[in-house]
Amino acid sequence: MPMSPTPGAALPPQIQLVQMVMGATVAHIVRAAVELKIPDRLSAGPKTSGQVAEEINVHAPSLSRLMRSLSSFGILTQDAADRFGLTPLGDALREDAPGGGRSLFLTLASNWWMRGLDEFRYSVETGKSGFEKALQMPVFEFIGHAPERASAFSETMVAFHGAEPPTVVMAYDFSKFQTIVDVGGATGNLLTAILNGYPGPRGILFDMPHVVRDAPALIQSRGLTDRITITPGSFFESIPAGADAYLLSHVIHDWSEEQCIAILGNVRRAMKPESKLLLVEMVLPEGAAPHPGKLLDMVMLVGPGGQERTAAEYETLLAKAGLRVTAVIPTLSPVSVVEAVRA
Repeated sequence: MPMSPTPGAALPPQIQLVQMVMGATVAHIVRAAVELKIPDRLSAGPKTSGQVAEEINVHAPSLSRLMRSLSSFGILTQDAADRFGLTPLGDALREDAPGGGRSLFLTLASNWWMRGLDEFRYSVETGKSGFEKALQMPVFEFIGHAPERASAFSETMVAFHGAEPPTVVMAYDFSKFQTIVDVGGATGNLLTAILNGYPGPRGILFDMPHVVRDAPALIQSRGLTDRITITPGSFFESIPAGADAYLLSHVIHDWSEEQCIAILGNVRRAMKPESKLLLVEMVLPEGAAPHPGKLLDMVMLVGPGGQERTAAEYETLLAKAGLRVTAVIPTLSPVSVVEAVRA
């Protein structure tokens, strides 16, 4: 691939475009390595590509080329004897590695995900979900039909948003709450981070039954079984009432405005007069300022049909549900905490 003629110099536009379009190819290369469990095969130490090929019964010359490419990505090391080892990046792709890096590629480079992205033009032309068109059903319904797919998706979200929980814990004072309901909290990754940072509050993890299926293991691993209650349910129907805080992390961005108002309406009905609503979302800057949320906004358009919003757009949306924004608190990660109360 062409390289910049001067180290550190800005790449010519054509080379930048090449790098953009080749991103999908890189994702598929890494996905193949994950599916073949190459990082797992190297966990005990370096091996030649031939040794790995014999173990997994694949075409040795092709595997050698794949592993050579992985070394150029910084996922593997390669020495003069053609032995390959794991870098920290490669180690994070092992099946038992913490953080869910492996699931990122099994989900976001999967065939079904790519079929949805193929309908991007349809989404722009119609404002409708390209994934729903490609999969013939809403994307979350499709994910929920297969337990393994649902588990991989939950792990993917942990990996994708993995840097956020510590920054949310640092940015917002949760010590004033006795009970926090994590609405749509999946396996409890954010809720457990909050409760580990603040010893006072108790938590209620609320999500669909197939989503919270994997939550007990994570909660137990973080020593919080006695402080978190798991309550299965749908936020489109009702939400546990009477808590001090209602936390929705990357929930509102998934849905259409009508669905968001329905979810927020149910939260409002569950809130006490003094309760706080806390949205953890990528609040977009106004204008052309770069922000990772602007790429995620495109994923929301083609995927579930939701969107990312600016602070002003959140104020407008929440007002329609009878809620009033009291603060937008940035964190050291791309997300902010949008605090609101009953209007």
